[in-house]
Amino acid sequence: MPTAELIAIGTELLLGEISDTNTQYLARQLRDCGIDLYRSTTVGDNLQRITSLMQESLERAEIVITTGGLGPTVDDPTRDAAALAFNTSNEFHPELWEQIRQRFLKRAMNISENNKKQAYIPIGAHVIENPVGTAPSFILSQNGKTLVCLPGVPREMEFLMQNAVIPWLKEHYPLAGTIKARVIHIGAVSESKVDELVADLEEMTNPSVGLLAKPGIVDIRITAKAESDEIADEMIDNIESLVRERLGDDIYGVDAETLCSSIHRLVEKMPASIKVTTCGFSPESFAELSHKKINLETLALPQYQTKESLANDETGFTKTIQFICVYESTPEMAKLNIQFNYKNHHESFAREYMGAPGLREEWAKNFSLSFMRRQLISKDLLEENHDQS
Repeated sequence: MPTAELIAIGTELLLGEISDTNTQYLARQLRDCGIDLYRSTTVGDNLQRITSLMQESLERAEIVITTGGLGPTVDDPTRDAAALAFNTSNEFHPELWEQIRQRFLKRAMNISENNKKQAYIPIGAHVIENPVGTAPSFILSQNGKTLVCLPGVPREMEFLMQNAVIPWLKEHYPLAGTIKARVIHIGAVSESKVDELVADLEEMTNPSVGLLAKPGIVDIRITAKAESDEIADEMIDNIESLVRERLGDDIYGVDAETLCSSIHRLVEKMPASIKVTTCGFSPESFAELSHKKINLETLALPQYQTKESLANDETGFTKTIQFICVYESTPEMAKLNIQFNYKNHHESFAREYMGAPGLREEWAKNFSLSFMRRQLISKDLLEENHDQS
């Protein structure tokens, strides 16, 4: 399988003014084509740095794809950098200039002389016409090395990738295989514990297994390279079965599933009503938990009452499944206290977290949701609700 690198070009990306969604999109497209992506880089609008990065990337990979820097202004240097990287120069294409002029006319937009720059393409390049924008793209290929330069506008980039670049790559490279990935989500288990349980799987090469830790969540990514989607799926299924044997109910979902969606599925099966009271959290923290069978209540810490007044009725037990989640953050750490009450079931839970302040509330939210989910799938609660149904 060929290897690839991605280069996102634009000072606005380096400054954080816009998000780089192009790299994510291209990475998935390459994966689906069976192309190994080993590196992605962001560089500002500087001719020398872009040229140097293109040359370095072409030494490491067979395919290099850039996005951005194909506009008409002085700070759009991708064409010149590409020409320098392939030791050539740009040449004017009258037919491209006419296409650009016609698109401006159709949109009733004024065209300036500097737009002519977009009709200059490196000598020897395969020209990719852009029917959805004004910036033509191109492919330079020499001695088994390919440089693809695409516009930075996501809509244009995606169209050209699908309709021109992928067909060209399939024609010039043996792209018979595929690369597929699946992500398994684990809640309220430390990364070190997950690593201990799947360490032997992480040493595999195909499928490969990797961990990604988030506040209160650990993701296990399983990636398989195979000749077909069916074979890749089977390879991933086999590893997922091993992961599930080892982590069991700590797994709450796969790929797009979330803690809230997993709780919603459980709530649908519960005959009892559910009330969730949160204290100290931002009002929007639990917005995704909203559901017709969940009564959400948000309190500021000063409003927080005692467990008894919030959770218990006069007979000492509640007919409602109740969760009370109290979050506090000090300069040193975050503190989380959770209470669960339902009839004769009572449980409390306390944790501390000394991670970065910007991650603390997310950690507390995810731990709270994981605690709720664990209680809803508990043996006693499931048996009781089964008896009532």
